[in-house]
Amino acid sequence: MCKILNEKFNEMPQTSYPESYYAASANPVPARPALQGEIATDVCIIGAGYTGLSTALFLLENGFKVTVLEAARVGFGASGRNGGQIVNSYSRDIDVIERTVGSKQAKLLGDMAFEGGRIIRERVARYGIDCALKDGGVFAALSEKQMGHLRSQKALWERYGHRQLQLLGKDDMRGIVATDSYVGGMLDMSGGHIHPLNLALGEAAAVESLGGVIYEQSPALSIERGQQAVVTTQQGRVKAKFLVVAGNAYLGNLLPELAAKSMPCGTQVITTEPLGDELAASLLPQDYCVEDCNYLLDYYRLSQDKRLIFGGGVVYGARDPANIEAIIRPKMLKVFPQLANVKIDYAWTGNFLLTLSRLPQVGRIGDNIYYSQGCSGHGVTYTHLAGKILAEALRGQAERFDAFATLPHYPFPGGELMRVPFTAMGAWYYSLRDKLGI
Repeated sequence: MCKILNEKFNEMPQTSYPESYYAASANPVPARPALQGEIATDVCIIGAGYTGLSTALFLLENGFKVTVLEAARVGFGASGRNGGQIVNSYSRDIDVIERTVGSKQAKLLGDMAFEGGRIIRERVARYGIDCALKDGGVFAALSEKQMGHLRSQKALWERYGHRQLQLLGKDDMRGIVATDSYVGGMLDMSGGHIHPLNLALGEAAAVESLGGVIYEQSPALSIERGQQAVVTTQQGRVKAKFLVVAGNAYLGNLLPELAAKSMPCGTQVITTEPLGDELAASLLPQDYCVEDCNYLLDYYRLSQDKRLIFGGGVVYGARDPANIEAIIRPKMLKVFPQLANVKIDYAWTGNFLLTLSRLPQVGRIGDNIYYSQGCSGHGVTYTHLAGKILAEALRGQAERFDAFATLPHYPFPGGELMRVPFTAMGAWYYSLRDKLGI
């Protein structure tokens, strides 16, 4: 047996949610105890974010006994901190995949690119999840070059059967966003937005309604690999026929072979004070969510109580900025100068996991340890799809799992020491191209 220690979580005292708007407006939840003692289960899942919860639901619906271990609280990581936008496809689109792998594999991945959003809506409807779901997402073009990319993207997505798309001119955009920043855009009516933490909490309740067990405050400290996987926590142990590792950017060094090909990155979000119905409706009359087409993009939407939630920026290596508002507020005012006197009530950061290819890493270690990680900032929809394909693989249906598992992945140049500066240099180059419109 091989035993791997997770030193990061031994040193990580954080157990409560960050002081975000989502945590402040979360639905009531029951207290969930930490694991104590030794238990046995069919499947142990590490991480109660979207990947872990989606996997648990699909497995429970197919008769598996499932135990979920969460180091802090349900949705503590990116699942409870993100911009709350339902965005289709992957961080690198299907055309990149087509150029990288064979036509059969590209077809499988392309056919799955729009499935995650459908899974979210099905879950919300089936389990009555209260997460302020709204339809409609807009990609906003800041230049004619970006508008040309959206035209190509529309044709690409329609080739894979996705037809809920509409190109928008400058005047159309002005009726969607109260700004003159954009030359055009594309509306995806299968996109949309949600309260992300409430979605995670609702999915956790659904897991428990089907007999699944979730232990909070139970970081996985070590894994013993063998015919049965054994996960040790501070006060207990889980023996499982299968293990699913779904910690993403908050996994630490629990599985070093996964950490070597990925890099945690931070993104920042601010939320205004309530704007009132009139001002809110004047900013986003259709109540769609919006993201621009820059390499380092900005994204925003209205909350259910008429606040503007605005995010953007990337901190490579996942350091917490000293002043989040100072970073994001100028971006917000560039789009909406009319908010100059509006107070910011919440500002927070959260980590996502970046891969060099910007495509998810999916695979199996040995015979019974499965994983999915590295959504690269595109995780709300992909993680829900990941749960389905992981559950399929555990049931012996591996074709769709294998389509992801055989994607090529490489370590970041320069190793752990130089991956942050090298990646930041690349991001600077592409950001400069965005600013110059080339």
